[in-house]
Amino acid sequence: MTDAAAALPDDPQALQAMLLAARAENERLRQIIKELQRYRFGRRAESLPEDQLLLGLEEAEQVEAEGFASAEAADPSKRDARARKRRANRGSLPTHLSRVEQVIDIADKICPCCQGQLHVMGEDVSERLDIVPAQFRVIVTRRPKYACRACEEVVVQAPAPARLVEGGIPTEATVAHVLVSKYADHLPLYRQAQIYARQGVNLDRSTLADWVGKAAFLLRPVHERLFERLKASDKLFADETTAPVLDPGRGRTKTGQLFAYARDDRPWGGMDLPGVAYLYAPDRKAEQPIRHLQGFVGTLQVDGYAGYKALAERNAVSLAFCWSHVRRRFYELAQSGPAPIATEALARIAQLYHVESDIRGRSADERRAVRQEKSRPVINALEPWLGQQLTLISQKTKLAEAIRYALSRWQGLTRFLDNGTIEIDSNVVERAIRPIALNRKNALFAGSDGGAEHWATIASLIETCKLNGVEPHTYLADVIARIVAGHPQSQIDDLLPWAYRPMPLKAVA
Repeated sequence: MTDAAAALPDDPQALQAMLLAARAENERLRQIIKELQRYRFGRRAESLPEDQLLLGLEEAEQVEAEGFASAEAADPSKRDARARKRRANRGSLPTHLSRVEQVIDIADKICPCCQGQLHVMGEDVSERLDIVPAQFRVIVTRRPKYACRACEEVVVQAPAPARLVEGGIPTEATVAHVLVSKYADHLPLYRQAQIYARQGVNLDRSTLADWVGKAAFLLRPVHERLFERLKASDKLFADETTAPVLDPGRGRTKTGQLFAYARDDRPWGGMDLPGVAYLYAPDRKAEQPIRHLQGFVGTLQVDGYAGYKALAERNAVSLAFCWSHVRRRFYELAQSGPAPIATEALARIAQLYHVESDIRGRSADERRAVRQEKSRPVINALEPWLGQQLTLISQKTKLAEAIRYALSRWQGLTRFLDNGTIEIDSNVVERAIRPIALNRKNALFAGSDGGAEHWATIASLIETCKLNGVEPHTYLADVIARIVAGHPQSQIDDLLPWAYRPMPLKAVA
């Protein structure tokens, strides 16, 4: 008999209760797995939003922690075992964090045995993470005035340092905090004002808006240069999402567009660093991407939006379409009921993604060689098969529409086979669009076209910071301070997130 079986009670009622509890727990875990699957594989309209998924996982983890705490309280040996496991797996805290040392010493240093003096033979050191809640402080700047006793008209004083808001109260770090809270943490300005008021600092929302506008104007050249550098690449991802904008003249909102242009060569080891630039446009007409991408030559990875076709007709841009969008249409049909053709199409597309999973991170040449060997036969068989199925079904069905969507874009869908730098889908830029959607959900709309342009400017720099592992608050505070101090326009490349190096810190008296 195993130890687990020996631990089971002999009472049938107790066994029945344990069985019911285990079934309930299994059902809860199955639901979590289903939610994970929906998040990972579900189509956009049905996939669980990331914040809701994390909320569900938080609840499950809290219940698990409560169970551990209960077991540890009943059995000290379990508490000690889990403590040892935490010490072994938690890793070390970052070295850049300041350390506040506390010494816990014995009160009496006399030996309890011989009454001699005890000496230090070593020590145990442990570190815990502590948080000091966000605090406001006031930077007091004094500029002494000097006069000459012999020359009454002479007064000498150090010049006042330049400020982002002349005559205003914020430091560059304060403005950066407002920007990051709004565009990275998705806190509208009125909520920030409420948070500050709880600490006794009353800042009107319009005051915060004034700071954001001035910062966006100051950072606009950096945003423009970022987009110029991205356009110099030979491959970009492009996508767009709605940006509701207040339209005061009509008493409601209008639908603008935020176009996202991203570069990420990490999947094939490219040397160009990742970045994303957002550009606001009042509509979704084809002339918008044409205007944005003027001068760009190369491959543009996009979804099925027809507005990009005008670019391809100019022969300077070749379009690579997204297999994820093709797959999504067949998935919708397969989920709604028995659909053998859609299910078969999904299985064939899955073969392509299995290949991509195996070659991620390899060089462009290796990726191309493997695709030619493994993916091309799948593609060569899929096209005629789709064409054949199209002749067997009604042309008015959603299935026919999904097949025509794929076949009409076949050249762009197969472009990745011959170029190892091209991805199979445009998920890179779709991930870059997600923070915009989160901000839109919290802020509901931009106050004006100018506000939407501010949104694009600052979000571009913040998201590019994230892609390059740069802390956005430190970056924005430092870059704003540099520009205010007169950073040369000719050296603006030094201010781009991927080239950022912080200035040495100056002590504040």
